[in-house]
Amino acid sequence: MSVPRAMPSKIGIVVVAYNAATTLVQTLNRIPAQVLPKIAEIIISDDASDDATFDEARRWGDQAAHHTRTTVVRHTKNLGYGGAQKAAYRLAIDHGLDVVVLLHGDGQYAPECLPDMVAPFDEDAPAAVFGSRMMDKGAAKAGGMPLYKRLGNRLLTRFENKMLDTRLTEFHSGYRAYDTKVLAQIPFEANSDGFDFDTQIIAQIVHLGGRIVEIPIPTYYGSEICYVNGLRYARDVVRDVVEFKLATKGFGTQEWVRPEPEYEFKEGDGSSHAVMLQMLESLPRSKILDLGCSGGLFAERARAAGHVVTGVDYLELPGVRERTDRFFVADLEQGLPSEIGGRYDVVVAGDIIEHLSRPAEILAQIREVLRPGGQVLLSVPNFGHWYPRIRVLTGSFGYDRRGILDNTHLRFFTRSTLRRTVKAAAFDILQEVSTGLPLGTVAGPGTSPALRAVRRVDDLLVRARPTLFGYQHILRLTPHAERAIHAEQRVLKVVPTDEAGAAGMD
Repeated sequence: MSVPRAMPSKIGIVVVAYNAATTLVQTLNRIPAQVLPKIAEIIISDDASDDATFDEARRWGDQAAHHTRTTVVRHTKNLGYGGAQKAAYRLAIDHGLDVVVLLHGDGQYAPECLPDMVAPFDEDAPAAVFGSRMMDKGAAKAGGMPLYKRLGNRLLTRFENKMLDTRLTEFHSGYRAYDTKVLAQIPFEANSDGFDFDTQIIAQIVHLGGRIVEIPIPTYYGSEICYVNGLRYARDVVRDVVEFKLATKGFGTQEWVRPEPEYEFKEGDGSSHAVMLQMLESLPRSKILDLGCSGGLFAERARAAGHVVTGVDYLELPGVRERTDRFFVADLEQGLPSEIGGRYDVVVAGDIIEHLSRPAEILAQIREVLRPGGQVLLSVPNFGHWYPRIRVLTGSFGYDRRGILDNTHLRFFTRSTLRRTVKAAAFDILQEVSTGLPLGTVAGPGTSPALRAVRRVDDLLVRARPTLFGYQHILRLTPHAERAIHAEQRVLKVVPTDEAGAAGMD
């Protein structure tokens, strides 16, 4: 039998209230007497009400009977349901609360359930606890929830579960408790100010890997005023989960969806990484410089094939030093770091030059660190692909989190501009490959018949017209022979006499 842990040291209650002067005090007085002494703080957020909500809240807070620290905040303008929560949660985090429970000032969610709402935090530390009106069969109907709301709730919840890969019985209850350490890790302040805030915060917790516990709560529909426009709300939550799904696949730049810390290794589907690894297969054991190596996943595979890899990136991600033979932190916008030293057989510049304001300069520096006959493996996204063309043509151009329209790209390349760029930097093109859509990244690693059919069609289109259907262009380069000879001669001219003599003796 397990021994329950002590209740979290600082439990807070956030009460969001708008025009709740007639219900607020009754709702607060329903907080169970055995719970109230364990509450560290009650934060009452009056969202610029037109009635006496603020005065009622202040009078209740001044009462000595409940012995509970009460903070009453009055917003000078209406922030909206989501906006009021943002302000209150930020205050709860700043005040050092461990758990915060959301309570509505109109009494729609029973304060009597507060002990059940905080109990799971004693046992297994979830990220959040949600009260669900749909867990117990027939409870919502018995509590007076209208039929159209019950059907809409179930349909939307089913859709949201499918999109977010969750199994919640209800997404639309406003009775919730959050671990403030989890709140501090998610960008909840970028969420909507509307009622769909509650859906977005679920997606954020799921994305973080947090666990949500549900408990059954009673349903109550009384005389309170409902400010929710049902059709608009349904539209907003559907849009939110679709945007979230797309953002996690790299499309769009929704600020409320936390970005991934690094690019994943592009596996399979003829991806740029896979193509460059195939190009390495034709080379003997080589000394490789991997520019923009991220977490070192490409380097790890190159080393497994027998190569020696030096990695460079502007930040150090966990595990990168274990996946490379040497690693240097450097901003390539400032050029190649001098510490890399030596001459390299191969320089890998996978999806790098489009992030630089002066790509010609970094290509010139790459040429200088290559040994005679060395090679460069270079990949860039194709701005001539049909996806950005359609975005421009329809007037919906915008940046994505990654891919062709990555919001960190400073330069765009088509096949012709890429060819001109590398030739101007004195490189000859040894091999040119165009890849298809990154279907493995977008649709997952599955091999369904439909996905295989799409891949076959896309492959055919890429071969037929790579400038329109090629998602990325990968080039295998070598310094132009004549320029390379001149470069070697320049190096020899600056070698001191005694060193030159020693080199001749070797």
